[in-house]
Amino acid sequence: MHTQCIPEQLEFQGLGTRKIVTDFSGGRITSDAGGLLLREVEKGTGILRGFADCFVDRRAQELIEHSVLELVSQRVYAIALGYEDINDHDELRRDTLLATLVGKTDPTGRERVRDRDRGFPLAGKSTLNRLELAPAGTESTHRYHRISCMPEAADRFFVDTFVNAHATPRKRIILDFDATDDPLHGEQDGRFFHAYYGCYCYLPLYVFCDDHLLCARLRPSNIDAAKGSLEELVRIVGQIRDRWPDVQIIVRGDSGFARDDLMTWCEDNGVDYIFGLARNNRLVRQIRKQLNKAKKQHWRTGSAARSARALLSAFPYDRFQHESASAFVGDSLQDPVPTAVSRQKRPGKVLYASNV
Repeated sequence: MHTQCIPEQLEFQGLGTRKIVTDFSGGRITSDAGGLLLREVEKGTGILRGFADCFVDRRAQELIEHSVLELVSQRVYAIALGYEDINDHDELRRDTLLATLVGKTDPTGRERVRDRDRGFPLAGKSTLNRLELAPAGTESTHRYHRISCMPEAADRFFVDTFVNAHATPRKRIILDFDATDDPLHGEQDGRFFHAYYGCYCYLPLYVFCDDHLLCARLRPSNIDAAKGSLEELVRIVGQIRDRWPDVQIIVRGDSGFARDDLMTWCEDNGVDYIFGLARNNRLVRQIRKQLNKAKKQHWRTGSAARSARALLSAFPYDRFQHESASAFVGDSLQDPVPTAVSRQKRPGKVLYASNV
């Protein structure tokens, strides 16, 4: 029996008067064709267009060949395709597929104004470098940095993108705070050795809700993991409540975020929280029964377990109203984790997933 091969073409949204199709006839070949799916996502969501609006462009528009949207799209698409190093754009600037993703109507670069630029439809590494390194609030008279980011607009962009992704307001959301290492391999400014991670690194702060990034703040590593978290929490909660005034907000983090100022602000503003607590002998003695109870319950049921006890006198704060230390065991944990949980009148639910 002969194999029946039916030649087919996959057609994507066009670019101006050009058609974009995929087939198997050869010609210009790329291993990054999956980027066309990202382009379809962008056409439907406008995420890159919204992010480009966070930049101020002070260039003479009649003299430029790469708009802010095109520059931002080029950098973001390249990162998504695995080209994180800005030096990669020395070669990527001639990539026809990337030019198509960016939205260049001349994806081959044959119509560039200057002879030396022809065949290179995209911006080079120097142009992108000036875009990334321009300080916020750069003066309009600066010779090299004519495009600058508006930090406040960029901060609002991530939260707005999250809220706009939902057709109806959420009843409850969980904000995950996390600090992790960003290893360094040179003599970058703000470079410090972090004993926990065992390397020179930055210590960026991330805030997620489900799969949505709400905040990414680059920080040196010689600071407390929770530094700046309260300011970000106040900003994010305020912005979300402007759109969803009735949503229940729960803040979640490890022991690096179990700080009195965070818990106090949460209680004063109707925000619930669950934070891990670093073990110490006094705490373990106080909740030994809860630790054992949670562990036995986990062994018996095979699912997450929690046992709590009020310990208002166990913490030497001037005004401590936090509910308690408690013991939590997740699906994949061998030992219970002490946690601090806000006082709630609502029925308790397991807030951690299988991996804590």
